Amino acid sequence: MSDAEPKQNVLALNSGSSSLKFGMYSVGASRTEMLLSGEAESIGDEKGQFHARDSVGRSLVSKTSPVSGQRQAVMRIAALLVEDRMPAPDAIGHRVVHGGPKLRQHCLIDANVLRQLEAATPFAPLHLGPTLAVVRAAREHFSGLPQVACFDTTFHAGLPDVARVLPLPSELREEGIQRYGFHGLSCESIVRQLGSDLPDRLIIAHLGNGASVTAVKSGKSIDTSMGLTPTGGVIMGTRSGDLDPGILVYLAREKKFDPVMLENLVDHRSGLLGISGVGSDMRLLHDAAASNADARLAIEMFCYSVRKQIAAMVAALGGVDMIVFTGGIGENDAVVRAAICDGLSWIGVSIDEPGNVRAGYAVLVLPSQEDEQIARHAWELAALSHRTAYRGKCSDG
Repeated sequence: MSDAEPKQNVLALNSGSSSLKFGMYSVGASRTEMLLSGEAESIGDEKGQFHARDSVGRSLVSKTSPVSGQRQAVMRIAALLVEDRMPAPDAIGHRVVHGGPKLRQHCLIDANVLRQLEAATPFAPLHLGPTLAVVRAAREHFSGLPQVACFDTTFHAGLPDVARVLPLPSELREEGIQRYGFHGLSCESIVRQLGSDLPDRLIIAHLGNGASVTAVKSGKSIDTSMGLTPTGGVIMGTRSGDLDPGILVYLAREKKFDPVMLENLVDHRSGLLGISGVGSDMRLLHDAAASNADARLAIEMFCYSVRKQIAAMVAALGGVDMIVFTGGIGENDAVVRAAICDGLSWIGVSIDEPGNVRAGYAVLVLPSQEDEQIARHAWELAALSHRTAYRGKCSDG
């Protein structure tokens, strides 16, 4: 980054249901540089952890101590920036999983946007409650700074009707019940990293505790496995993925499950955890697989689920030029990647065992750079806000 290039320091906050990832970035038009990154984990648990590292990976802090809530997590991040003499942020960007039907583009956060986010909470209660707590704490502590909402649904906002519309009566569709799609910031980061090498027909498999598969045509999302909420699609760590809706009707009618019980079932007790009875972490399942048939089955079902979705996206695209694996499992689990690709030889997919990256077909592993995407969007919108305010002052004068 040129010293002459205008740049801003942007704090990216990536909120999960019980975690808060963060990164401080120096952002300019041509380059984004990470200055510090870290995470508050297991928020609300007595075994909570807080750790951070600098731009070259050196540990700045790593300790196990309770983090009582999102507000305390934000305060710890603010204190760390001061302790390590980091520059004060010029803007703050927030990952927001779901903005509902009215918030589909990244935007500056004001009182009206906050009200709309609160109204959208029923679409993703697992995620939006903690995110709103982080936003409020950041607005309180970093008062006066531009704060930006970066939506995971934005990348999929232009889905064609054939993929977006759900087969439900029009009165329900008019209330915003449709396919939204998620992991959009991760998909954006993959498209950006590919740059001039972006193929016409791309499939992105974001595989982590949450997992989705997206079909990208000429840089645009045309279909994706998740739907109204981040619960649908492929099997995930604790989320069921797609289910016969009759199962939920059966449980409500015969087992007297109420909405809270159903939500707990499909979001917290299903997926890899529900199948294996061992855990939701793929690493634990690999360790247990040699002696535990259910752990082996969970791994096999996950790979089978992802493989079927990739095949579906091949059909949506009319072929495929490249498959990119990203996310915690997608980037780090060579065994899972190989198992998924072994069943796709009929479309020409093969992987070389030593590198497990590419051999005779465009299968790549790229890092998900969600936080960097957040920083860039926050920089762009904060700069736009500043220019607009400046022009307003000039015209007033």
